[in-house]
Amino acid sequence: MHSMNRRRFLTATATLGSAMATLPATGAFSAPNESNTSEVKGLATEKSKLTPPAHGSIPVAILISENLNVIDFSGPWGVFESVSLPDATEPPFRLCTVSEKSDVVISGSGLKLMPHYTFANVPEMKVVVIPAQKGSDAMIEWLRKVAPSADVTMSVCTGAFKLAKAGLLSGKAATTHHEFLDKLQKEYPDIQVKRGVRFVEGEKISTAGGLTSGTDLALRVVERYFGRDVAQTTATYMEYQGKGWIV
Repeated sequence: MHSMNRRRFLTATATLGSAMATLPATGAFSAPNESNTSEVKGLATEKSKLTPPAHGSIPVAILISENLNVIDFSGPWGVFESVSLPDATEPPFRLCTVSEKSDVVISGSGLKLMPHYTFANVPEMKVVVIPAQKGSDAMIEWLRKVAPSADVTMSVCTGAFKLAKAGLLSGKAATTHHEFLDKLQKEYPDIQVKRGVRFVEGEKISTAGGLTSGTDLALRVVERYFGRDVAQTTATYMEYQGKGWIV
C-alpha cells in the first residue's frame, strides 16, 4: 500500500469514522518502524497460562467492519488456523468472523468478507480479535459484554482504540501502532501506553502494535494455551521468522 494511502487508512480506523487530530511532531515515531522490529519483544503478564478445553476446539471471533485492515485480520487468522496438535481429531481453534450486520464487509483495500455471525447471534467465544477498522457503537457494547467471560480479548493496531472506548484498557498498560501512540495517550490518559514493544499482554486483555505485530500476539496466545513447542512449530510451518512473540 502506498505510504500516503496507508496513513489515510490507519487514520480512518483509529476512531468510529471521526476526523483524526494531527499527531504531534515530537514522539509520533518514537517506536520502531514495523519493518525493523526483529529484536523487539512483547511484554508478558505473570499469569499467562491458559487452559484449553478438555474436548473440542477453542472458539475464536475476529471482528470485522468497514475499512478493516487485511493483515490485522489475516495474520491472527493464519496463526490460529495453522496450529496442529498430535492425535487431535479436530482443529485446536475454530475461527469465525463477527460483524454488526450479516451484510458483506468491505476492507480498506476492497476485500469482501461475509461474516459468519452478528453480535446478536454469535455463540460464546474464548478468543476475540479486534483488528483496525471503523467499528460501531454496537461493537463497543458487545466487547463490554463478552470480554469478562473470554479467555483473551486482543486488539491489533488501532483496534486498541475500540478496547479503550469500551473501557477495557482503563488503568492498564497497552500499545497500538507506533504512529498512534501519542493519540492513544492523549485521548485515554488513564492507559499506561507502552512504546517500542510488539505487544502488551494482560491476563485477559492484550494489545498488539501495528499490522504484523498481530501475528506475534496470536503466536503468544497459542503458546499460552499449548506451550512454546506448539507455538514454534506453528511459526515454522508458516515460514514465520519473527521472534517478537518469544517472551
